[in-house]
Amino acid sequence: MFPPLVLERYADVLVWALDASRPAPLRRGDLALVRFDLAALDLARAVAARLVDRGVHTLHRLNRTPGMELDFYRAADEAQLGFVAPGSAELHAAMNASVHLLAPDALTHLADIDPGRIASVARARKPLRDILERREQQGLFSWTLCLWPTAELAAKAGLSLEDYAAQVARACHLDDPDPVARWREALEGMRELRAWLDGLGATRLHVAAEGVDLEVTPGAERRWLGLTGHNIPSFELYLSPDWRGTRGTYFADQPSFRGGNLVRGVRLWFEDGRVTRAQAEEGERFLRDQVAMDAGSDKLGEFSLTDRRFSAIDRFMAMTLFDENFGGAHGNCHVALGASYPSTYAGAQDDLTPERRRDLGFNTSALHWDLVNTGPKTVTATLPGGRRRVIYENGEFTR
Repeated sequence: MFPPLVLERYADVLVWALDASRPAPLRRGDLALVRFDLAALDLARAVAARLVDRGVHTLHRLNRTPGMELDFYRAADEAQLGFVAPGSAELHAAMNASVHLLAPDALTHLADIDPGRIASVARARKPLRDILERREQQGLFSWTLCLWPTAELAAKAGLSLEDYAAQVARACHLDDPDPVARWREALEGMRELRAWLDGLGATRLHVAAEGVDLEVTPGAERRWLGLTGHNIPSFELYLSPDWRGTRGTYFADQPSFRGGNLVRGVRLWFEDGRVTRAQAEEGERFLRDQVAMDAGSDKLGEFSLTDRRFSAIDRFMAMTLFDENFGGAHGNCHVALGASYPSTYAGAQDDLTPERRRDLGFNTSALHWDLVNTGPKTVTATLPGGRRRVIYENGEFTR
């Protein structure tokens, strides 16, 4: 897919991202997991080789193929859906880094599976996610993920495989002789915007667009984050709001492929922080099952804006990792139902106990589902004292 030189650049960027998303770079003797889809085998090998060269203990895990996944969800009983392999908790409690290489050969293979069965697996694995979240709060764990082009992704995006790969290369700066330097430059620009947003001290955010009339409460002791190294590419600036202050309507004009299903034209209605109504032009049953997954899946876990000046992504890519970073003509806004990001807490991470997290309105869920709107929009912040200021318009922050 990519020539050897571009593949090597990709591996360099991913290892940089693992280091960038932690307080200090990975050290000799740390433990890293490389998880990958089969089509990304060459990239997995290149990433693992770099980690081994640095003295990092490296584990390799091949994801289930779409056929294996379909067989599992068709035949598994309740015990199998909730099964977590022995030793999983111990492994996660020792892990220092994880890189996930996405390269799906199918995107709608689970469309005929009861969504409740898919949700059961997500709930069963949530304790493992909680372990990694705690380790990340302690500065002991970092993660990143990326995308390897496949024929299935290109077809669902309506692009040739060659054009799809070119979008990936351009978005990840792989067409640059020194992509890591480009990402470092972008990180500095993001830091300036983050400092500006934090300095505003907004108490409310209002998003106005076609089909969107949404109010979000950033919440106390929050900070904006962006380009943390967690996703390659990443151009968004985001925070985890106080879920209790969400109200109004939201429309996702971008389709979403999730859990082997396609969901299109999602509309959400919020009252007192919860989704009270959910509709979709396609995939509504799956949407409703996801919203009802657990006690936090009907609440907001993330609010995000992407400035089009940072992102070269201008096509639908049929993968949330890219679609949530869409630049295009108008940038994008996305919200995520479900789990929040504790890293957007402005205080010391060790102080964010479960009780403190609850009191501040950080949401908890086995779900985290990003839903993207790429239309023209205006985002207005209410500042301390009641003054209002437009902070995002025409796809750009107004700093």
